[in-house]
Amino acid sequence: MPTTTIAVPLVGAILIPVAVRAGLPPVATGVAIAIAGQGMALSSDYMIKIAPMLTATAANVEVSAVADKALILSLITGITALILAYFRIRKLIQTPSTRHLDAWNATHSEPTAPASRAQSTRDQSTSMFFAIAVPLTFLAIMIYMLYATFTDGVTLEGGAGAALIGGVAVLLMIAATVAYNWRQSLNQVSDHLVEGFVFAFRAMGPVIPIAGFFFLGSGEMSAKIFAIEEGLQAPSFLFQLVEAGQQFIPENPFFAGFGLLLVGMVTGLDGSGFSGLPLVGALSGALAPSVGVDPATLGAIGQMGAVWVGGGTLIAWSSIVAVAGFARVSVVELVRQCFIPVMAGLILSTIVAILFF
Repeated sequence: MPTTTIAVPLVGAILIPVAVRAGLPPVATGVAIAIAGQGMALSSDYMIKIAPMLTATAANVEVSAVADKALILSLITGITALILAYFRIRKLIQTPSTRHLDAWNATHSEPTAPASRAQSTRDQSTSMFFAIAVPLTFLAIMIYMLYATFTDGVTLEGGAGAALIGGVAVLLMIAATVAYNWRQSLNQVSDHLVEGFVFAFRAMGPVIPIAGFFFLGSGEMSAKIFAIEEGLQAPSFLFQLVEAGQQFIPENPFFAGFGLLLVGMVTGLDGSGFSGLPLVGALSGALAPSVGVDPATLGAIGQMGAVWVGGGTLIAWSSIVAVAGFARVSVVELVRQCFIPVMAGLILSTIVAILFF
């Protein structure tokens, strides 16, 4: 989650002014970034595979099985949501004009101290350099990660992928801070790092205890948590609970699929999107044999519900706050605009998963 939210300032600073000048309403720019950058990118997490790893580990299936299906479901959900969102806001699109950009800038204008001509020229040169260097740097990372994903020579997933993105972001942040004001750079770098770590702990902190609790539902994981010796029977609390109530659960793929979607959406209400993944994974592994559906499919459906709701599209207290801030629109209005398109996309992707996966 943090890596996706980190990208919001970069994308927003570069593309939102261009889109506004082209005639796109500011709320529409926020919807596009939330759906594509928060929902699609985070719900599949195909490159780094943190989300599929949490789901697959609890479901006791291969990470690649969940990741591949989650990617397809994410594309279906996102494309559907983007199309519907376009038809909802198309009447608000205006002809390109710099007046739109001036009006948008006026909504967040702050008085600044006058700068000398030399200072202004130096700042423009620095801004131009980083405006080119930052996108090119992350483009190179994307190309490398695609190469690592689709070839066998390089392995880059989980912690390695996050470390690469985070390390490069820190280096760029240090370079930009030094170039802007080298006298205060040490203090500013420290402040930025503290703010980043605080945000990361707030966003991902609940995942650790919640994941440990739900991993107890799997016999294989509970054996590791309780340090049970090999050969001894480990308890699988969640699986045993589902087996005990199995006779009361309708053996219907649609019931199971939409049930996992609903469970995932409920767990996403905390605004994280990741904390409920162990739960939907464990439930997927427990329900799959009785309903005749691949556990990776059920896990991917639950992952869609959890991340699309809590990961930055449908909850006003999630990271969509950052998107609304850079688009300079109300976060409540942004969530309202995303609700119907995203819900329609989730329902369609769930139906496709049950019928064709």
